[in-house]
Amino acid sequence: MNTRVRLRVQGLTSSSRIHSGAYALVLAEVDGYRRIPVVVGTPEAQSIAIALEHIVAPRPLTHDLFVTFCQAFGVVLREVYIYKYMDGVFYSELRMESEGQEVRLDSRTSDAIALALRLDCPIYTSEEIMQECSVALEQNQEEGDMGDVSFQDMEPEDIHDNDLLKKWLASLSREDLEDRLDEAVVSENYEYAKMYQDELKRRGK
Repeated sequence: MNTRVRLRVQGLTSSSRIHSGAYALVLAEVDGYRRIPVVVGTPEAQSIAIALEHIVAPRPLTHDLFVTFCQAFGVVLREVYIYKYMDGVFYSELRMESEGQEVRLDSRTSDAIALALRLDCPIYTSEEIMQECSVALEQNQEEGDMGDVSFQDMEPEDIHDNDLLKKWLASLSREDLEDRLDEAVVSENYEYAKMYQDELKRRGK
């Protein structure tokens, strides 16, 4: 049996090295210096960022609905296990318990992590996957060097919920809003220009 390695979610990072519309989810070895980057799409990155920052969505997202379902029917998510890496894709399963019986469900890794964060359950992978896929930080390298991004660092096109978009706008400084308004006008992106202008008016510009 492979040695199991416990992981924690370090954060999300955007990079020009991954294709547009995607983020890297960084999973860090607990009590270690190895990191696994997992490429995830924008909707999944948004859901993970919301969970990391403990933001409550005005209406439940899909992952929130799954959590509510589990709680309503007494299903417990015991752990997430990343069990395979093949052709650039990580394969995960949800190890659950219902009425004393173990249930294992195949899952996309991004969905599994989004659920693990909401249900506060451990995340594991195998030593074999760590050896194949991880990168190691120097012991004196700062965590911040990974370039973590948060919900506030996303762009409006990354946010697909109107209420969350309002929260994002409210998180921007007035100076940032004014700069974004000027840029939108110059680039003739009048939809965004109106959005920034409306937020500034709401604040009493």
